[in-house]
Amino acid sequence: MKSGLIKYSWLILFLLAISSIGLLSFKPAIKKPGFAVNWMSFDDAVRLSKAHPKKIFIDVYTQWCGWCKRMDATTYTDKDIIQYLNDNFYAVRLDAETQDTFHFDNHKFYNAHPDQRGSTNELAYSLLNGQMGYPTTVYLDEKFNRVLIAPNYYPASDLKQILTFIVQEKYKTESFEDYKKSLTPGN
Repeated sequence: MKSGLIKYSWLILFLLAISSIGLLSFKPAIKKPGFAVNWMSFDDAVRLSKAHPKKIFIDVYTQWCGWCKRMDATTYTDKDIIQYLNDNFYAVRLDAETQDTFHFDNHKFYNAHPDQRGSTNELAYSLLNGQMGYPTTVYLDEKFNRVLIAPNYYPASDLKQILTFIVQEKYKTESFEDYKKSLTPGN
């Protein structure tokens, strides 16, 4: 009986030693700068853009939107998208149903019925021209003019086309559809 107990004691000690080595060598993942979109509040994006002009990318979403979650998990984790957004835009995530109050362009935007499920914040309503569908991305230029409203989920490759269309300011001379045709080989 004693030899069986000793045998198991050695086994337990051995397993503890192996697991402690594994725990000592475990390092938590460190989020490296540039590997996540630098999301900020709408107010911060406006303030920063006034000081250092840059276009504003606004991801309008809701907590319950499945396609929004998919875009978060796929498109907004793509390294090229992350880099391009961080380099060229102030990126904003705006929950369309937020209870936050925003002051912009001499107007106060708020959620008139914050206790009602599905009640929309006036800023989201205004940015989307009342066409409440999620996800929707709104692009503002450096003077806070709305350049484009892009409803729907976009995989990284499709979003990159829209981003370059905005950054290169092609919207000033052609439609996005014409721009996409110019990217297609053979046209």
